[in-house]
Amino acid sequence: MYIPKHFEASETVGREIMQAHGWALLVSPGEDGAPFCTHLALVWQDDGTPHGSLIGHLARANPHWKLFANAAPSMALFWGPHAYVSPTWYAPGAKVPTWNYVTVHAYGRPQVIEDTDQVLEVLADLAKIYEGNEGWTLDELPPGNAAAQTRGIVAFRMTLDKVESKTKLSQNRDMEDRTRVIAKLEASESDDAKATAAWMKKVLP
Repeated sequence: MYIPKHFEASETVGREIMQAHGWALLVSPGEDGAPFCTHLALVWQDDGTPHGSLIGHLARANPHWKLFANAAPSMALFWGPHAYVSPTWYAPGAKVPTWNYVTVHAYGRPQVIEDTDQVLEVLADLAKIYEGNEGWTLDELPPGNAAAQTRGIVAFRMTLDKVESKTKLSQNRDMEDRTRVIAKLEASESDDAKATAAWMKKVLP
């Protein structure tokens, strides 16, 4: 990913983005050389490796998982809030529109999880992230039902080799322009715009 120095973010920030915005795009090289992509929920976990790992699952009918056997390098793309920035928001001058955003590219080689108990752990972890401690769990299914349903999915773990994090949030503008953009985004009716403004505040010097 192209990351100018002033938009480069730490891996800690990248983990924050991955944990807050788990709906991702998994991209692997297909058998014909073209990228094969799947939209899915991924969860970052600290497994003691340098960059952690991602867990997730996809439908068994989706041929994407068959590419994992080739140990082909894959990328998981995460995107957080993003918003259009009008040049009319800046101080007067010859300025152009842009787009502010935060994103992460995480790289690794997905490996299929074969053991049913481990697959159930992946499903339980995914559910807990979005349901919370008091929400729905696999235990609410009839005995044996969860294990039976795992036959329709393929769970996997992707130990990460590299994580690239980018926060393009007007860091290349002067403070007057940055504060003016934040004010405009905060006044917007868009939740994405408001969230982008919050991220802009995080990276203010």
